[in-house]
Amino acid sequence: MSRQQTAWCPGCGNFSILKTFEEAVDEAGIQRRNMVLVSGIGQAAKFPHYTEANLFNGLHGRALPAATGIKLANHDLNVVVTSGDGDMYGEGGNHLLHAMRRNIGIKALVHNNQVYGLTKGQASPTSDPGFTTKLQPDGVVSEPMTPLAMAILYDCSLVARSFAGDRDQLRRIMVKFLKNEGGFALLDILQPCVSFNHTNTYKWYRDRVEPLDDTHDQTDRAAALELAMQWGDKIPTGVLYRSERPSFESRIPVLKNGPLI
Repeated sequence: MSRQQTAWCPGCGNFSILKTFEEAVDEAGIQRRNMVLVSGIGQAAKFPHYTEANLFNGLHGRALPAATGIKLANHDLNVVVTSGDGDMYGEGGNHLLHAMRRNIGIKALVHNNQVYGLTKGQASPTSDPGFTTKLQPDGVVSEPMTPLAMAILYDCSLVARSFAGDRDQLRRIMVKFLKNEGGFALLDILQPCVSFNHTNTYKWYRDRVEPLDDTHDQTDRAAALELAMQWGDKIPTGVLYRSERPSFESRIPVLKNGPLI
């Protein structure tokens, strides 16, 4: 772990994500010299500075294009994008759609706190209807994005959700996420923001998250889509979907021969 001082608020869910990530990298046997963390702007985007790995810190919402370039230049690298719900689903939403469509072999780790934390509490693309902020005093009126459903519809390689307050499950899923060798992988982590989101608290999530058991067929696309659309009194967590669809780089003849470098 890096010796840099974190800029996160005490109690932030990012701390448990960082600690779990450190454990998962070791458990997965990932060589850090072969891993690149790519981020944009936001509290989640500070994540690469607090661990040990190669990193690229770019523009707001533009982590996926940079990660795509890195992966195509050297697809032997384990390329992980670490982003927040605003950075990935808001500013980066268009790039996310095309990364899913291409099934590029990169991994998107999203710290989803349902609010813009760095810029002091505006509603994000995953904020629930009725959520009030200084900019939305009458409550959010737009329907929230459903990124997991989008990833399943695009037949992505691995689609999962976990909760920062359940580190045991998060570690198990994160190991699978880091070891994924197929196409695009999305891990959406429900991450309480103790400063600007007093609705979706640790207790709020604990009262609702329901880990999937072994009876769930991760290859059943229809069942996975139904789970991805569940939100409210019950929020399924775990690996919702896996696909064997070939990655983008495996379908390009010049890339099959090895890294461009």
